[in-house]
Amino acid sequence: MSAKAKLSAKFQISIPKEVREAQAWKAGQEFVFIPKGKGVMVMPVPELAELAGLARGAAQTGYRDRNDRF
Repeated sequence: MSAKAKLSAKFQISIPKEVREAQAWKAGQEFVFIPKGKGVMVMPVPELAELAGLARGAAQTGYRDRNDRF
């Protein structure tokens, strides 16, 4: 899939319909922009319910916190 969009004078971009439909993105959905070199990755912000159980079984001890960092 190769889709293009143009940055408007108000610095807005419309996501092409074929991309929205392929990703099942809906109006009002939030996104995060992650800089990658000369580009940017656009990722939908997951709903809290989607994250439930993600770390099930993870050890609750032995992890590093901010005090361990240099």
